[in-house]
Amino acid sequence: MIEEINKTFNNVINDIKKDINETQLGIIMNANINLVNLYYRIGKVLYDNSTWGNKFLDKLAFELKIAYPNQKGFSVRNLKYMKTFYSEYHDDLEFVQLVAQLPWTHNIILLEKIKNNIIRKWYIKRCIEEGWSKNILIYQINTNLYQRQIENIKHNNFNMTLKKNSELASNMMKDPYVFDFIELTDDYKEKVLENKMLERLKNVLLEFGNGFSFIGNQYKLTVGNKDFYIDLLFYHTKLKCYIAVELKIDAFVPEYGSKVGFYLQVLDEQVKDKDDNPSIGIILCQSKNNKIVDYTLKYINKPIGVSEYKILDKLPIDYMENLPTKKDLNLYIDIDEEESND
Repeated sequence: MIEEINKTFNNVINDIKKDINETQLGIIMNANINLVNLYYRIGKVLYDNSTWGNKFLDKLAFELKIAYPNQKGFSVRNLKYMKTFYSEYHDDLEFVQLVAQLPWTHNIILLEKIKNNIIRKWYIKRCIEEGWSKNILIYQINTNLYQRQIENIKHNNFNMTLKKNSELASNMMKDPYVFDFIELTDDYKEKVLENKMLERLKNVLLEFGNGFSFIGNQYKLTVGNKDFYIDLLFYHTKLKCYIAVELKIDAFVPEYGSKVGFYLQVLDEQVKDKDDNPSIGIILCQSKNNKIVDYTLKYINKPIGVSEYKILDKLPIDYMENLPTKKDLNLYIDIDEEESND
């Protein structure tokens, strides 16, 4: 009886905490939207009066500093960003609605680093969907995520082997995958690569993308009294399926496809739940011949994708300054940094 009362009491407390947290987040998000919209309106005024020149901006910044001494965000540089912000987006209503959902710092980064509006809109949507912090956004841009996930041709047989979610499965793939700060010797082994990836698992999950949940490494499958081991096993919460990752330190060969196909068959029969979708395999190789990959995957009836991987054990200084922190890698929504560029 006491246990039931305690359980009910804890449930009530947790419900209240959840309500408070959601309300606080809503208040902050609304405040951010109002702030970005304010900057957009100020940008319009500056854009409409561009003939007044920089002296007007200097005067305006001075007047606003006097009028609002405790409020940051009205420096000359930030006013110039507001003007650019409006000039970039005022002809596209969807852009205006999207950018209002991002912190001001994120918007400045996108204005500075991404000049193509199609690519910029893609990054904006990913920021909103996955709650990227400022550092994660910079990191994804610096490692050319758009090119690796959208522009580069991805080699898989998902269209032939998946009855549904083939497009979603293909979109989760990248080529190449980039794993940062994994220090390896020139003659490293596959087990060493696996261990290094486990040491930096949060970074690895960031690279694989939203929806990946780590199940384990060297995941054991037993068939005919013989044990087999999957290098890395994940569950994808959006695709609702297991994803087996095979690591190879050399070039792709057709035998790798057969091996992973075997793993997927066993996973589907022994591990996956009846409500799960068919398991998917990802083979990460140091290099690949795309024709060999495509011929191999044509004759495998299990969904498999093949990509290269790159190890960045040393990054340029501008990358290093913006690497995701431990806090960033919790994939929280960064909504209080608007003044960091002011």
